[in-house]
Amino acid sequence: MGLRTTISERQRRLGAELKQLREQAGLSAGKAAEQIGMGRAQLSQIETAKTTILTARLRELCRTYGCTDETYIDALVALSEATGKGWWTAYKNRIGPAALDLAELEAGSTVLRAHESLLIPGLFQTEDYTRAILASAKPAHGTIDDAVAFRQERQHILTDDDPPTVHAVIHESALRMRFGGAAVMRAQLLHLIELAHLPHVTIQVYPFEADVYAAYTGNFLYARPAVDRLSTVVLEHPIASLHLGDSKHLAEYGALFDALTEHALAPIDARAKPETHADKDSLSLIQHVLYTY
Repeated sequence: MGLRTTISERQRRLGAELKQLREQAGLSAGKAAEQIGMGRAQLSQIETAKTTILTARLRELCRTYGCTDETYIDALVALSEATGKGWWTAYKNRIGPAALDLAELEAGSTVLRAHESLLIPGLFQTEDYTRAILASAKPAHGTIDDAVAFRQERQHILTDDDPPTVHAVIHESALRMRFGGAAVMRAQLLHLIELAHLPHVTIQVYPFEADVYAAYTGNFLYARPAVDRLSTVVLEHPIASLHLGDSKHLAEYGALFDALTEHALAPIDARAKPETHADKDSLSLIQHVLYTY
């Protein structure tokens, strides 16, 4: 089998996990390969995700590295055996690889935690809002119509039979950016309130007068699958997205999100009566901004 020319984030993560296990075991690539009867070059290609690894060999590697966490090993096997195919496959030649990786990552997550400072998170965007923010974009792949349709398709995970728990902290700035004009923004803010009715969706607003903590975090998505150890932090950039998965970064961003939720306003509770709201919670702030449109 030839070497991969295109490597998905899932494939890269599997290779990175195996390399980390080997290094933690204090083995060189040559020594580890020798112990399981594999060539050093082949092991290096597996660690760089340029080639596949048979399930039996993967389990053998884990045993060689002294890993005894069967739940974690099973999760690595699942990463290895996954085809990478899903609804996003239909967009393969119309959407960039970073977006495809994001869709696959979201589909495999049980918890999604997002922080956005100037935009409404993609999973919460109305079609008109998405079209407005992409109006001046020049997609490297496909068209703006493709990008809009893809983002709308991503949102189906919110209404799946077994949806992930989604928690977003959105800066007040994002509520006041007039993308597409007043009508588009008004519809978008009303959509946020509607989404808050979903029991697995939590939305908080970070107000202007709150602690400056949010200014130093940047936008990020913390995606956690069933095995927490395989969580990923996604940092989106105009050119390429950065994926962080080592324990140090996961701990740092987990703590950052906890701090954001602590300093943000109380979550939207669309079911509560107006008179029970705090003087200023996320819902009351959104309602206040609505009156300015």
